[in-house]
Amino acid sequence: MGVGKSTVGGLLARRLGIGYRDTDEDIVAAEGREIADIFVADGEAAFREIEKRAVREALAEHEGVLALGGGAILDADTRALLAGGRVVYLSMDVEEAVKRTGLNVARPLLAVNPRKQWRELMEARRHLYEEVASAVVATDGRTPEEVTQAALDALELKEA
Repeated sequence: MGVGKSTVGGLLARRLGIGYRDTDEDIVAAEGREIADIFVADGEAAFREIEKRAVREALAEHEGVLALGGGAILDADTRALLAGGRVVYLSMDVEEAVKRTGLNVARPLLAVNPRKQWRELMEARRHLYEEVASAVVATDGRTPEEVTQAALDALELKEA
């Protein structure tokens, strides 16, 4: 959350001369409501099912840069679909998250005690991100352009 996946994903796609797609945007478009609203109205389990379908469809249809929501890797089937692909995990520590988002925006999983909840989410998810990642790129203290270049370098990709 707040790591810059949309910004970096867009930059990466432009530099590679390929398309960009974000599964969070796909979900909002398909459902006609914001992700936070889905969480509140339907619960996390229902959202995760929607997210799983959105990721599966995007992976089947899209060949460019694909940004996934932070919880997409919680699903074992999604992790299996990502296995062997070029996956970049954009990492960030809690202090950087506070600087970037203030942890006060509409994030349903951070509603109470956001710093503590962010740390707990990362402790629970980090190994899953690392499991599917072919490259880990730290974003702390870096501009989106620097992160994009680091991702290109880590994946050994050449610009278009």
